[in-house]
Amino acid sequence: MATAVKVSPAWIFQQNHGEIICSSWGSNKKSGFCSFTSVQRSMFNHGLRGMVRKEMRRSVVKGCQWNSNTNGEVKINGSCGKFYDIEEEDLRFVEVFREAQSCVYLHRGNTFVLLLSGEIVASPYLDAILKDIAFLHHLGIRFVIVPGTHVQIDKLLAERGHEPKYDGRYRITDSESLAAAMEAAGGIRLMIEAKLSPGPSICSIRRHGDSSRWHEVGVSVASGNFLAAKRRGVVEGVDYGATGEVKKVDVARMCERLDGGCIVILSNLGYSSSGEVLNCNTYEVATACALAIGADKLICIIDGPILDENGRLINFLPLQEADMLIRQRAKQSEIAAKYVKAVGEEDLTCLGHNDSIAVLHSLQNGQALNDTRNPTFQNGVGFDNGNGLWSGEQGFAIGGQERLSRQNGYLSELAAAAFVCRGGVQRVHLLDGTIGGVLLLELFKRDGMGTMVASDLYEGARMAKVADLAGIKQIIQPLEESGTLVRRSDEELLKALDSFIVMEREGHIIACAALFPFFKDRCGEVACIAVSPECRGQGQGDKLLDYIEKKASSIGLDMLFLLTTRTADWFVRRGFSVCTIDMIPDERRKKINLSRKSKYYMKKLIPARTGIIADRAFKWACNR
Repeated sequence: MATAVKVSPAWIFQQNHGEIICSSWGSNKKSGFCSFTSVQRSMFNHGLRGMVRKEMRRSVVKGCQWNSNTNGEVKINGSCGKFYDIEEEDLRFVEVFREAQSCVYLHRGNTFVLLLSGEIVASPYLDAILKDIAFLHHLGIRFVIVPGTHVQIDKLLAERGHEPKYDGRYRITDSESLAAAMEAAGGIRLMIEAKLSPGPSICSIRRHGDSSRWHEVGVSVASGNFLAAKRRGVVEGVDYGATGEVKKVDVARMCERLDGGCIVILSNLGYSSSGEVLNCNTYEVATACALAIGADKLICIIDGPILDENGRLINFLPLQEADMLIRQRAKQSEIAAKYVKAVGEEDLTCLGHNDSIAVLHSLQNGQALNDTRNPTFQNGVGFDNGNGLWSGEQGFAIGGQERLSRQNGYLSELAAAAFVCRGGVQRVHLLDGTIGGVLLLELFKRDGMGTMVASDLYEGARMAKVADLAGIKQIIQPLEESGTLVRRSDEELLKALDSFIVMEREGHIIACAALFPFFKDRCGEVACIAVSPECRGQGQGDKLLDYIEKKASSIGLDMLFLLTTRTADWFVRRGFSVCTIDMIPDERRKKINLSRKSKYYMKKLIPARTGIIADRAFKWACNR
């Protein structure tokens, strides 16, 4: 039986692939004439995004025939069920949650040491950051928060008529400074605890019926004397007073609190074996903590971005490049010079890019640098640089007038990040806390929103696995459709998968390439270099090609060749020269599709001089 419904003129009906989209606005929002059965992504791909405004509601009815007459009545043939409205912002809310699923799974159970700079702690941006931390905590991420205090200490000293005193990276902590440091640390801890305490909203509790949680605290917070310190003492004639240096982090008791579901607040105040309170450097505390507990990430939220010389955000820095930047400034920056002294005179850049390919055989330990260049860290002892002597360095302190003046930008923070990467923490993120939601954007957007320093120099470069097949297909499909790459079936891709190299960033495949060796002719074919559209222009193609060249050289190949129809200029700029088909190995030449009229290019490889060992799986695949 047909049902007649009186419809307001404010309603618009638009048919889209057998679905009816009902939109309303104005005073008729609550009329509820149309129903939401399902919303498909295809709706947004057929010109509807511009039609639907924030104030507009819409509904979709499937399997119904709509008959309207000039009197404003609509007849619905068949049973369509109840009718509901939904706003676009609700659809977007659901879509974002679904997209974040893989990232939530990726980070769940990980331990992050999060440093809040003194400038951010004293700013209005702190509240939103703490809300995001609480949200991420409930998603299963374990946090150790290290708040900066120097802004509040300087403010308290100024209010009491005292000048802050610095020498190098450290504050000279006299009795007035110690009193201010204790007051600032205590006040900041209480403030953070208070802002993490709000529980579920009353509306949510009422809706979901769990009245026992009415007075529940949002996040459990733990703090305590987790930090053992020693006096810095008198250095080069300067008495640092009650300034402390990190001696040891109480990892066992901190992990007990983390395992119990608490967020740990680690103050910069340390405690000596004689019962003294010592004022330690916040960055030294955070870096020492990250190294001691084996954090998955160190995240530093600061008050500005890390920019290059052209004022553009540096999105990613391999440890090698960060190390090079810091060493270049060692003569102009005391903190950069202290970094070189702390990590040793060995320069990662002196090994060239060949050092980077060490990921071929060292990533089995989760580290990008092999053991001969990656010092061993031991909590309470420091670094063993391979000479049998332990440095005693626990963390990396930054501060003093150099950092406060910002004459070197954020070089100090970059030095701390490189120090931690050298010690074993694989990823360090430097985020601009003045950007709303920067922590969520960094963790859940593939390319993040800040600067990442990674000890994995090739950003997750590795041999492809079966699980990567879908990601590879997604990247190469547009290039196959445009004719740039030869079409490959799923079976062909799967068969050649052992020869593919992928770049992975935060669980996503962002680039791929293949190396097909011909050992008899001591050469190899470069094929299928492709980069995700979102990551183009960032040098990923160059990194892949460089990776392949080092890999080919490490397995004894002397030459690389390729076939191309659209990208000849790109390869010529990277050292490839045109050649004839006669120079292609016979085995490959027999399979060339001459109708594509491809151009042929070759490049002579520089012999490997780094003792790189190609992984056995790749050699086995090549010789099958």
